[in-house]
Amino acid sequence: MRKVSFSLALAVLCTVLSASAPSRAADNYALDPMHSGVTFKISHLGLSWTFGRFNEVSGTFAVDTDDATKSSFSLTIKSESIDTANTKRDVHLRSPDFFSVKQYPSISFKSTAVKLAKNGYEVTGDLTLHGVTKSVTMTLLGGRKGEFPKGVQRTGFSTDLSLKRSDYGMSKGLESIGDEVFLSISFEGTKK
Repeated sequence: MRKVSFSLALAVLCTVLSASAPSRAADNYALDPMHSGVTFKISHLGLSWTFGRFNEVSGTFAVDTDDATKSSFSLTIKSESIDTANTKRDVHLRSPDFFSVKQYPSISFKSTAVKLAKNGYEVTGDLTLHGVTKSVTMTLLGGRKGEFPKGVQRTGFSTDLSLKRSDYGMSKGLESIGDEVFLSISFEGTKK
């Protein structure tokens, strides 16, 4: 009977143990609406910027620090919550001329691919706006963790991106209102 060397036996044992060890699951988070926001700006006549925000944002995300490809991000914005600090303009933006909020009550994003990027993640996903779905890619910066209040674990991300509203079937007023919309998205999530 042959003797098995100690180092070979140890190597085999380590391989078996590492193969049977459960992998760490992703951390799941619920968006904290109090510490999250979606703001935008759009040109008016090429002279100035009109600024606005959406007041109702929700979502969930999962972050796997061992394997970014197992991470995911999902965001939903209530279209009717658009707020440009001008009631008359907001009513018009909710109408069929623009967001048509009765027909399309939400704007949504659901990731389809996530990979590591400098200081965060490169996230590709399906953005559905005004009944049109298109693939967009954004860089989410952040991922630092904190505890607030005591016992509540949280993390957050932010990004800036631009979209052409005409790509989503919103072509009203292109001669006076810009086509390109600049968005800033920032959110925190609390660990489930």
